Amino acid sequence: MALRQMAGRVEGKVAIVTGAGHGMGETTACLLAREGARVVVADIKEDLGRKVTDEIVGAGGDARYVQADVTIEADWISVIEHTISAFSSLDVLVNNAGISASAFADNDSVEAWEATMRINATSVFLGTRLAVREMRKYGGGSVVNISSIMGIVGGEHNHPAYHASKAAVRLYTKAAACRYGKDKIRVNSIHPGIMPPMLSSRNSHPVPGSLERVIEDTPLKRTGLPIEVAYGVLYLASDESSFVTGAELVIDGGLTAR
Repeated sequence: MALRQMAGRVEGKVAIVTGAGHGMGETTACLLAREGARVVVADIKEDLGRKVTDEIVGAGGDARYVQADVTIEADWISVIEHTISAFSSLDVLVNNAGISASAFADNDSVEAWEATMRINATSVFLGTRLAVREMRKYGGGSVVNISSIMGIVGGEHNHPAYHASKAAVRLYTKAAACRYGKDKIRVNSIHPGIMPPMLSSRNSHPVPGSLERVIEDTPLKRTGLPIEVAYGVLYLASDESSFVTGAELVIDGGLTAR
């Protein structure tokens, strides 16, 4: 079945997905395209980004790849300009790019703190700030920020910057929702629980036995899947969530319900 025959929930919308070359970003970009969106695949890794773009186009979707370091404002300007040039609009921004909680060996490193905050939090501010300028021109839009349950609760094994950065995304989302609501721009955050390791992870199990303990504490008794987060993004990107802004959607199998 051709991709367009399955489309519908975001038909005709234009979406930017950052960190779309792999993991949750890749799954999200492909799902949005399958549901009718024209997608800009933004990723710092060109080989991965182009692969995802080719997959979307090969399945009958419409996508463009733009290389971008989300911590650099000039790269964000380039992403926005390429989007408007290719698709003449911008309806959805998914701030997905980020760095793993286990990306650094030294949990007291100042360098790790600054890099994590820049990649996970400052990038969201830069992207949202520039995207809303375009969304205003087209009557509104939806910004979906990928945070984490680690932005809601603390933990002893990750660099504190990871928790701080994801908490910053959580509260920035609410502030942006209040600020841009008058422009018909909705801003929401998603908080995934335990998911497959990111590319920036040093390893999948930083503490021996920790994954097993987390699964045991999770009511659904398993880790999450990227597609389960992607469906949350799809809902918030679509008009189905037209009265939802400043909200946090927790997708964690019930882990933080305890």
